[in-house]
Amino acid sequence: MASNRPATQAPFVPSQRDTDTFGYGGYRTDEGPFEEWNPTADSIRPVRGRHRVSKQRGGGLARSSTVLGVGVIAAVGAGGMATAQTGKPPVSITVPDLPLISDDASEAPEGSATALSSLAVAADDTEQGTAGAGEALRTRIIAQAEQQQEQIETKAAAAAVAAAEKEAAAAAAKAEKEAEAKAAAAKEAAEEEARKKAEAERLAELARQYTLPTSSYTITSTFGQAGSLWSSGYHTGLDFAAPTGTLIKAVHSGTITQAGWDGSYGYKTVLTLDDGTEVWYAHQSSISVSVGQKVATGDVIGRVGATGNVTGAHLHLEVHPDGSASGIDPMAWLRGFGLNP
Repeated sequence: MASNRPATQAPFVPSQRDTDTFGYGGYRTDEGPFEEWNPTADSIRPVRGRHRVSKQRGGGLARSSTVLGVGVIAAVGAGGMATAQTGKPPVSITVPDLPLISDDASEAPEGSATALSSLAVAADDTEQGTAGAGEALRTRIIAQAEQQQEQIETKAAAAAVAAAEKEAAAAAAKAEKEAEAKAAAAKEAAEEEARKKAEAERLAELARQYTLPTSSYTITSTFGQAGSLWSSGYHTGLDFAAPTGTLIKAVHSGTITQAGWDGSYGYKTVLTLDDGTEVWYAHQSSISVSVGQKVATGDVIGRVGATGNVTGAHLHLEVHPDGSASGIDPMAWLRGFGLNP
């Protein structure tokens, strides 16, 4: 900034200690003598400090120290020029009230701009408040995360318990099923054993009721065996080869319905059982019973011989259920009564 031009010599010099002194208040003995002051850019050093521009309560910006210094310079310069003019009374310099700039916020007058130190304190409080809010948010996030983790763990524990219960139930059901199957198998085995025992008892009882037709024999021909020796082309009975004269017995109790010669069968006896089954005894050497005679199991009805169409002494045995013309296998029939030829 350019300096002011030198003012002309004023007739009034403050050193004369006139009663109309420059400035405010009365004369002070510790002051003066005063000299004319013409401020310039070189003589005025801007006020510098650590204070920053703060916002006024009304919302505007507070004047900075530089602005304040410029205002004072302008006011003082105006006063100096006014007093430099000859014949003019001295002009009082009035500085408007400005907000107090101080480090103590309590010294600021009401309505003035907020002290910068107060702003610093407020900034610190704001920072502390922000830090507190951040810490609260962090604590809340951690609490929510812990709650979610707890929920996950609780859900996982419940799922594990449910899975364990399901597995235990499945294992129990499997064990129960296996036990039922085992019990059923044991029951079936016991029933089978009971059936076998009952059948054995029945066969034993039947064996006491039934008997083989002869003894000391050898099976030489079976039922259904093919051959030219038989007129039908196959064997119709079961042959017991035994020495001539071997006793022939009634296999079961019944009635003699035929006794005598019968062509290729030689001497033949027919025993009709109570159920109507006919048992034929052929090729006998002799007959010991007569028609209509009642016989019991094991009674002698004749002797082994070689009569009729034979190649040797033997007993030819046939079985005809209900007196049918075609017979059945005598071997199977005898086994059905517990006998094993």
